[in-house]
Amino acid sequence: MTPGRVHIYCGDGKGKTTAALGLALRCAGSGRRVLLLQFFKDGRSSEFTALEHVPGIEVVPQTRSFGFSWTLSEEEKGEARAYYSGLLEEAFRRAGGFDLLVLDEAMSACTTGMIEEGRLLELLEGRPEGLEVVMTGRNPSAALAERADYLTEMKLVKHPFQQGVSAREGIEY
Repeated sequence: MTPGRVHIYCGDGKGKTTAALGLALRCAGSGRRVLLLQFFKDGRSSEFTALEHVPGIEVVPQTRSFGFSWTLSEEEKGEARAYYSGLLEEAFRRAGGFDLLVLDEAMSACTTGMIEEGRLLELLEGRPEGLEVVMTGRNPSAALAERADYLTEMKLVKHPFQQGVSAREGIEY
């Protein structure tokens, strides 16, 4: 069996999630199975409307939504940590029946302390042999960057948000 690789799409530019979902579509299109977990997102982005109709792609459902980490009380942060850590464990538990696991915003989940980086690294090392794992987010740690087989950085050069243009449905979400 071909060993699975670890991919990271990072940086301050647009396109990290888009690249991960493009790979998920490619994988599903070749007859493989994809499991997708998004941290900090509630499943209402436009891509989910399309993903619901793609055979071979399954999304780990989000049953709770938390605000931005910097707006949470310590008690709320504890609840969010327990919730997101549980989702991470569930995703790796279920991943044995899949070919690709997408962990969207995993870098942000680590940097905000919502999941433990050490545990993520352990789960990566103990994953099923052929499982590819894609993680997205802004600032991977040195340890995660070192662990990656692919590391792609999206760089912001210009974006309408800089001129005060709000995110647009179907384009940014």
